[in-house]
Amino acid sequence: MTLERSEDTCLSRDQVPNSSRDEPTSNTQGPKTYPYPIIRYVFTPFTSLTQPNLIAMNRRKFVSSVAAAGAVAALPSRVFGATTPTLKVGLIGCGWWAGMSLNAFYAQGSIEVVSLCDPNSKALEKTLKAVKEKQDAEAETYSDYRDMLSSKKHDIVIVTTPDHWHALPAIAAMKAGADVFLEKPIGVDVIEGEALVAAARKYGSVVQVNLQRRSMSLYQEAKERYIDSGKIGKIGLAECFFYGGAGDKEVFENVAVPDHLDYEFWTGPAPKIPFVAPLETRKWRQFMEYGNGTIGDMGVHVFDHIRQMLDIDWPKKVSSTGGLFIFKDKSPNISDTQTTVFHYPDLNVSWEHRPWGKSPIPYRHWTDNWGAKIIGTKGTLSLSALGYSFEANSGSPAEGRHLCSKSNDLENVDFESIGAAWDAIDQAHVKNFLDARKTRSKPSADVEEGHISSACCILGNMALDLGRPLSYDPASRTIPGDEEATRLLARPYRAPWNHPDPESV
Repeated sequence: MTLERSEDTCLSRDQVPNSSRDEPTSNTQGPKTYPYPIIRYVFTPFTSLTQPNLIAMNRRKFVSSVAAAGAVAALPSRVFGATTPTLKVGLIGCGWWAGMSLNAFYAQGSIEVVSLCDPNSKALEKTLKAVKEKQDAEAETYSDYRDMLSSKKHDIVIVTTPDHWHALPAIAAMKAGADVFLEKPIGVDVIEGEALVAAARKYGSVVQVNLQRRSMSLYQEAKERYIDSGKIGKIGLAECFFYGGAGDKEVFENVAVPDHLDYEFWTGPAPKIPFVAPLETRKWRQFMEYGNGTIGDMGVHVFDHIRQMLDIDWPKKVSSTGGLFIFKDKSPNISDTQTTVFHYPDLNVSWEHRPWGKSPIPYRHWTDNWGAKIIGTKGTLSLSALGYSFEANSGSPAEGRHLCSKSNDLENVDFESIGAAWDAIDQAHVKNFLDARKTRSKPSADVEEGHISSACCILGNMALDLGRPLSYDPASRTIPGDEEATRLLARPYRAPWNHPDPESV
């Protein structure tokens, strides 16, 4: 089952624009900005970039490691990871982000991809071709994840499908005895997440959600220096944001379903809309039928990051305002303007996104427009996708680090090296998952953490739709006193699919 999802798109890496990990589009500033991360690298085994302290390593050593990795990549690909495979890996969803995930796994060595699954035969063929370049054994291909899971034993199953196909395959993989590397957000409704957590605990599965910032020691460094130490003072507000994305929304024409796509299975349990060609690309995320809007796509990363930095779990209340204000005459139905507040005792955590207008963040690169500010009584800690900076209220110079800095601080930032930085981040997160498997412990982005962050973003969308704040009770799995909202915690599945029940997974 699954599809081309990629966490981002169904482009194969040879189709990705030749531009580090970025695809230029129009956006919120005068200079060109970029919507979502895209890497041009092709399954290159950066074996020298897998050390657990990679993200914190000295810049000079980092650049040297990248150079060494380039030399390694020049050798025949079959030298690495394919001669002594130990972990049997199955992949459900063969889009662009699937390539990113496989690249990170191959970099760890000793894996063999034994199964590939996607109802899009074109995406399946491209991924199979890439896998053949990395290992001698040929992977079996499937269009139905149930056939894949029943055909052979997997140590690990990677689920990189669109959001509406996360829960069922991941639960099925756990039942089949596999550990799971699962894309975020973990589902399209709150009860899917509850069922995933229940399944992981019932079957003893190690489940890592691909919220990579949890495995970046760079941010642990910032947490210890400024938050845990008390240097930031008492924190009363954290502002999360993404000012970017596709600012040129389109009108999509209904077209015939291509022969290489089983659209019935692609749609699965979700509402089935007339087929439009962009559903084969990352633009499926512009439809609420298959995704969770910008807050569930980009916001879940940042909100989860704040939760980790501040050691917080479920908010007491979620409120949200916004809607489709600017692009009403276009095909996408996700909000183009949204402000959501997660209310905690003596703390508000906010999320804001819009792909239009000018960003309040000084422009250097789109990654600076995807982050957060943690505001305390003594200073402000700013977090971007690749670095942090702290400014004390006293007016002392800002201090911090950026992964693309040639001097290992906030100066001399060279975004030409961003591709290697992204690869390193992905590989560190996979390594954390593989280490957790060895000890049967919880990884950094355990499924329960992924569930809380995903569910809160989904609750933000629900609060926006209903026009009122919502208070979720995880113990009863209800929104007390609000029957209408409680019903929406599990959205109806299209027949013949059955919604997973946390009590009977």
